[in-house]
Amino acid sequence: MKNRHARDLPFGASLLPSGRTRFRFWAPAHKHVAVEVDGLPAVAMDAVGGGWFEAEAACGAGATYRYRLADDLAVPDPASRAQADDVHGPSLVVDPRSYGWRNTGWRGRPWHETVLYELHAGTFGGFAGVQAALPRLAELGVTAVELMPVNDFPGRRNWGYDGVLPFAPDRSYGTADELKALVDSAHGIGLMMFLDVVYNHFGPDGNYLSAYAPAFFRDDIATPWGAAIDFRRPEVRRYFTENALYWLHEYRFDGLRFDAVHAISEADWLDEMAAEVRRSVEPGRHVHLVLEHDGNVADHLRRDFDAQWNDDAHHVLHAMLSGECDGYYADYAGEPAKRLARALAEGFVYQGDSSAYRRGEPRGTPSSDLPPTAFVLFLQNHDQIGNRPFGDRLTTQVDADRLEAAIALQLLSPHVPMIFMGEEVASTTPFLYFTDHAGDLADAVREGRRREFAGFKGFAPGEGTSSIPDPNEPATFEQSRPAPHAAHGESRRRLYRELLAIRHQALEPRLDVARSLCAAPAGSFSVVARWRMGDGSTLVLASNLGRGPATLEPVQGDLLFESRAGAAKAARAGRLAGATTIALLEAAS
Repeated sequence: MKNRHARDLPFGASLLPSGRTRFRFWAPAHKHVAVEVDGLPAVAMDAVGGGWFEAEAACGAGATYRYRLADDLAVPDPASRAQADDVHGPSLVVDPRSYGWRNTGWRGRPWHETVLYELHAGTFGGFAGVQAALPRLAELGVTAVELMPVNDFPGRRNWGYDGVLPFAPDRSYGTADELKALVDSAHGIGLMMFLDVVYNHFGPDGNYLSAYAPAFFRDDIATPWGAAIDFRRPEVRRYFTENALYWLHEYRFDGLRFDAVHAISEADWLDEMAAEVRRSVEPGRHVHLVLEHDGNVADHLRRDFDAQWNDDAHHVLHAMLSGECDGYYADYAGEPAKRLARALAEGFVYQGDSSAYRRGEPRGTPSSDLPPTAFVLFLQNHDQIGNRPFGDRLTTQVDADRLEAAIALQLLSPHVPMIFMGEEVASTTPFLYFTDHAGDLADAVREGRRREFAGFKGFAPGEGTSSIPDPNEPATFEQSRPAPHAAHGESRRRLYRELLAIRHQALEPRLDVARSLCAAPAGSFSVVARWRMGDGSTLVLASNLGRGPATLEPVQGDLLFESRAGAAKAARAGRLAGATTIALLEAAS
């Protein structure tokens, strides 16, 4: 049926027309495996070669089951579509076609129309809470909502990057059908839905793979978060490729954001997977693939990926606004306007250049040939706020007028903008790191968090770190819900609405084939950047993120926006006040 969607997975639990269910499970470390369906006798699974086991049972949707290993350990299905309780409990047999989609004519939106809004579903009250917020986000000018990972994690609170069951939406957010209803409702009002997926590691609690498939992991390398996944194995590659296809086809997500892919040792899998996604998508449907890659590897963006999060641009903007130069910000503190100009014109700041933070090692590859829409530009995101000791936002660090000048630069550049939840209402509530671990793991996470920041500025050894919020305390999660600033929330929202309206009306029709012409510093904290737009016109952005005035070459063009009255007139005479951004459009010659 046209309004029913399912991805027929080659593993896990699959409903059969006969009212039975087929189970398929990879356990190469075992010779005997049984499937146990609650209320039925255990069924010995047939070994069918290559470590695979298969069986059928007389059960249907709603049945709960586990796999019983030869050592008597019972484990959930690694391809579970849903859990009955949490990650340690039984899996549920799910009918993926139970949801009837309403907006069957939706085909997505082209990439250049994207304005992303990143949010954590739990802080919105789960899938239903996000669904209720959709009209407000659409009215703001957002065109795509990006969910932080929703796959099943231990406990009730988590960022999502500790997930262990990649195919199962976490029950603390809602059911599978409620997630589909969220995506469906977004499509009904013209919004795309993106999902953040994690293919570089599993969380520390509830991952049973090593008990029956230790070959899933490498023993010669590791990631910062645990054992590295062995993408040399075809079974592993298929598992994660199917996961990407599952979210795009069964849940009808419009795009995926791939977390920290620099931690995936076999980079060729990324391109293999992306090519299969492209082949699988129905004609006329827009599906978008976005990377996070600390290595600034541009080649993926010349193939089947639409864009990459531009950490370089964030880091230089943050250093300019906050004055911070600790950690990786040290690579951006010197000549920040020059570095920002390169980010605006070419994407990456580091394109093979030596990184002092990385002890002189080169970082990145050339990116100047790529269009500006190949880069996602943000002032904040979950990492850049939540991985600070106290989760503080720019609203608590930067003067409002300088921050608003940076917001104008972000939203009116041809790069694809991303807003982190709460930015649009000047929220000052923190976004903290939170989990729901227990026992020794809770202690380890708490103390590890404090050790992580012991060497940071303001935390002398043995002092101060005890005040860092405990990730496992429920209050840490509650404090992370975004709330409007009492005095500035509505005015900031009006600014976002105005800027995004300009973007959609004046820039979006010209963005598809926009290309950089040039960008140059105009002082220590000022840049002037130009792009040739699709209709031959030229977009000019002049931005001064410092406090004092800057001198620049006089600019021309019709005014699109000025962050303070009279700024464009002064810029035409070669002056730009501090904390100011202007946008002009020069007609095609």
